[in-house]
Amino acid sequence: MKIFVPGRICLFGEHSDWAGGYRRINADIEKGAALIVGTNQGLYAEVKPHPDKLILNASFEDGRRKGPFQIPMEREALLKEAMKGGFASYAAGVAYQILTHYRVRGLEIDNYHTDLPVQKGLSSSAAICVLVARAFNRIYDLKMTVRGEMEYAYLGEITTPSRCGRLDQGCAYGNRPVKMIFDGDRLDVEELTVPQTLHYVIVDLKAFKDTKEILAKLNQSYPFAEDGIQKKVQEYLGPINAEINRRASEAIRQGDVEELGKLMNEAQAKFDAHLQPACPSQLTSPVLHKLLAYEPLRPYVLGGKGVGSQGDGTAQFLVKDEDAQNKAMEIIERDLKMPCMKLDIESVNRLRKAVIPAAGFGNQLFPSTKTLKKEMFPIVDRDGRTKPVIMVIIEQVLNAGIEDVGIVIQEADRPLFEDFFHQHLAVEHVNKLSKEDQRYMQHIMDIGSHVTLLVQESQEGFGHAVHCAKEWVGSEAFILMLGDHLFASDTDTSCIQQLMNIYERTGRSVVGLQETPVDKVKHFGCVTGAWEGGGNLLSVTEFSEKPSIEYARAHLATQNVKDDHFLTIFGQYILTPRIFELLGENIERNMRERGEFQLTSCLDRLRQEEGVQGCRVHGRRFDIGLPEAYRQTVIDYPNT
Repeated sequence: MKIFVPGRICLFGEHSDWAGGYRRINADIEKGAALIVGTNQGLYAEVKPHPDKLILNASFEDGRRKGPFQIPMEREALLKEAMKGGFASYAAGVAYQILTHYRVRGLEIDNYHTDLPVQKGLSSSAAICVLVARAFNRIYDLKMTVRGEMEYAYLGEITTPSRCGRLDQGCAYGNRPVKMIFDGDRLDVEELTVPQTLHYVIVDLKAFKDTKEILAKLNQSYPFAEDGIQKKVQEYLGPINAEINRRASEAIRQGDVEELGKLMNEAQAKFDAHLQPACPSQLTSPVLHKLLAYEPLRPYVLGGKGVGSQGDGTAQFLVKDEDAQNKAMEIIERDLKMPCMKLDIESVNRLRKAVIPAAGFGNQLFPSTKTLKKEMFPIVDRDGRTKPVIMVIIEQVLNAGIEDVGIVIQEADRPLFEDFFHQHLAVEHVNKLSKEDQRYMQHIMDIGSHVTLLVQESQEGFGHAVHCAKEWVGSEAFILMLGDHLFASDTDTSCIQQLMNIYERTGRSVVGLQETPVDKVKHFGCVTGAWEGGGNLLSVTEFSEKPSIEYARAHLATQNVKDDHFLTIFGQYILTPRIFELLGENIERNMRERGEFQLTSCLDRLRQEEGVQGCRVHGRRFDIGLPEAYRQTVIDYPNT
């Protein structure tokens, strides 16, 4: 299994993690606040289980290799190694914490490539810790969330002599901006998305800073300030920093690069005014300030500031665009002989496509399905018009802003779908329609222009049907909707739009969820996980396809769900294109479940690799795949 973990850049809020931690002692201190993002560079590793040892082979940016480090997978041995300090101590510290809380065996980690500089304020040690936590989580399916991986990485690092802050392990969230709030021992994390790509240049100042001295001097201002200098430290790391982070978060959400650049300059100026006097030997940082003031960079740069603990270690610039990024790097490397790295914070791609599998026979509705596909069964929509079920689904998807819909069908069913979506009625039939119905006929043709028919040559399961859309979808995230379900929101926001809102915030795959009584879970895919963000967003830790009552009660209970109810899949998904690769692997290896290629097991692998969010949908699902369910849907759906 291959894993990549990036480094971490603190965009705003350096030192606020440990400063906010002092609220345990002095509640008058302002909460800490920081904005971080993973770098484009990081650690690349191949990981596999080992029966009784932790084995680590490491690589460095300059091509050097270290290892193998071999440590018995025993708590005493791991703790002893962690306490020594040094490179292997980070891996040992995390392994010690994992072994303390989980029943696991060993792990072999081959860090075969690293392009992340060490000791440059980019959290290379935290990246190692996250790598080890993630490796244990995925190899042994410990069902940790990303937040859980981050927490174990932090516990592992502070088991070593290192005294890192809480924000370093935020690299676990990857290349997405993350807002972190530090309140004593409490940490709140919110992922942000950007509407347009942000381009940065990260600069190695090729100078020296003493991070230990910086931290020692600044910590003297806590928990209680004793003089004017210490009060200024608390003022900057408290209310000033909190306000800058608030404005920066909003600028990131809005994609306001001009404002973001101004805030970088403002943050650096106020950092200098408030913190330099507390540690002048390190924070005067002449090399950093010479670079920030370098006149030839001005046409290309929107703002700049220090990185990490500040001092003469690393600098960051926000630049105008990709061309400006290249030009700024050229100037810095040519004139100042300082190595540069690119950092691009990518925008989340807008969802454009939806896939609706409709190739199944519908044996539960036989003999009706001998003549008519269940997806074409009639239903009275809420506007009073009688429509095929799939028409209702497609209208909802297009109303949510989706541009193209791919329907997966059998080749034999092509004429049915072609006739409905792409063929006009004969003139004699059109003339019998009311003017309103004639307009709706044109509406059907307009919708047909957004519909592509995708053929499933043989019906080999839901996962196989989804995989048939791979070439059409391409390399972008997409919506997946069941073709034999209808959905009605309890709010002004449609069910699918509720999922889309979460995807736009997190950039991760999302599955719709609803609470289902225990006697019905055997009919559905079921999940469990940990709630985030107020109770409707779940970080999924397990998928189970149609579990037994006994398994659900033993393994799938979720907090804040009614007694003897479980979270089942709602029938709406937003998935990244990685799902096609996972499905393809199962198909190539002929890995079937109950004789077919299923989606749920691949969703669980997607969860392990990328993380999957669950959205508790405010709405109702209506099944038309069973006779009694269809009858009830015909009665209930028009009244929703």
